[in-house]
Amino acid sequence: MILEKRVPLKYWFNLIKWDIVLVACFVSASYVLEQQYLKIELPLSFSGFLGTSITLLLSFKLSQSYDRWWEARKIWGAIVNDSRSFVTQLLNYTNQNAKATVTKMALRQIAWCYLFADNLREKDPENSIVKYVPEDEKDILRGHNHLPLSILNKHSNDLNNLHKNGNLNDFQQMQIDSTIVRLCESMGKAERIKKTIFPKTYRLTLRFFIFVFLFLLSLSFMNFKMWIGIPVLIVISIPFLLLEKIAKNVQDPFSNRPTDCPIGSISKTIELNIKELIENKETSISEDSNSFYEM
Repeated sequence: MILEKRVPLKYWFNLIKWDIVLVACFVSASYVLEQQYLKIELPLSFSGFLGTSITLLLSFKLSQSYDRWWEARKIWGAIVNDSRSFVTQLLNYTNQNAKATVTKMALRQIAWCYLFADNLREKDPENSIVKYVPEDEKDILRGHNHLPLSILNKHSNDLNNLHKNGNLNDFQQMQIDSTIVRLCESMGKAERIKKTIFPKTYRLTLRFFIFVFLFLLSLSFMNFKMWIGIPVLIVISIPFLLLEKIAKNVQDPFSNRPTDCPIGSISKTIELNIKELIENKETSISEDSNSFYEM
């Protein structure tokens, strides 16, 4: 997630550097073609009308992309609340006899958050397994394809054992079980966003019309010398290309980019909260960096 800090120009440039090269080649070829062969001059209002239409399409795409990002953020907000509720319920519903099991389940919930974040970003989960999963469960988890789901299943198994041993009554078991169900629902919602692809044809069509707009605009620049017209066309293209690229990045909130929903940072917050609840002083929370984004 981009923070309210100064975003370096290098970041913006890297977003569209190859697009700028492509545009430079395209408008140069267009300019030469028009000057040498076509020699047609269009009124500026004609290309301006198309530019306005493209702006409206870009606004719509940005809005749709942000809706996907915001839905992802709401899902992880629910995960924060349910993770806190899960541990709070365990601590207050059980007695001292179940303290070891409760602590184990609380630490396992921290592992669930990190492993689910790794799963969404398609990262190797091994580091999170080594760092957060209880020692006696590491080898068991490594044998599963969907590690977050396996952890929720372990939660349910331990919850049933607590109920059988008399540490929880029927109502308390149902309350905690409903929290586990909500965590599973949030997992499914996030995976739906991850696996639902934003229509690629929309982006390709939009990019096509951006280049059509530049071509028509170059016809309106026939009276300009090439060394003036080409740089001006490149500068005009930059806002369109930048907005299109931002919309593309924001529409995928779990793609391991600076524009991502900050699920890694959220997982760290959950870790800190849970360890405070179980009075565990060991923490892996690092100091804030000076980066302009958080993951």
